[in-house]
Amino acid sequence: MIASLEGEIQAISDLSMVISVNGVGFKVNCPESFIIEHVAGDNVFVFTQLIVRENDLSLYGFGTEEERKFFNLLLMVDGIGPKAALNTLSKLALPELQYAIVTENIDLLSKVPGIGRKTAQKITLYLKDKVSGDALVEPTQLKVNENQADLLSALTNLGYSQIEAQKAIQHLPAEPKLSLEESLLACLNYLQRL
Repeated sequence: MIASLEGEIQAISDLSMVISVNGVGFKVNCPESFIIEHVAGDNVFVFTQLIVRENDLSLYGFGTEEERKFFNLLLMVDGIGPKAALNTLSKLALPELQYAIVTENIDLLSKVPGIGRKTAQKITLYLKDKVSGDALVEPTQLKVNENQADLLSALTNLGYSQIEAQKAIQHLPAEPKLSLEESLLACLNYLQRL
């Protein structure tokens, strides 16, 4: 099994990147949160999971061991395949996902494209006992303060993922203080450059 890869990113597409390792290019499917942090030419290290299917060998990569572990937990849920598991980790940051499972927040899980209410219920039912409830924080408290909660809500209502919205908010200048409208415009400009 290929447990990890370290090399230079040759190309990036929607949810995958080609990582060159000693002249061999590996196509690695990665969560959106990992992809948006990198550009072609970066050197990266990823924890990987090889998925073997009847007509397909696919490699999935993660920035942390915990993300890879969670990917494998999601695969144990009936109705969740590798693409749905990766999509879940792309649309919800790991703390959000843990929070949703422990608190049985079906609505939050259902926001992931391709995850309906029944599948969301299966996820909480199967994984609730496997996810620690220690030190959980609500999604709006993850990486934004109270003043930025409205901005986070506006960006997610415009169709951006929680991860994209939080990353854009983190890139806002600390000074001068911007109005909500100015902050939203700055975030949208940042997201268009990605």
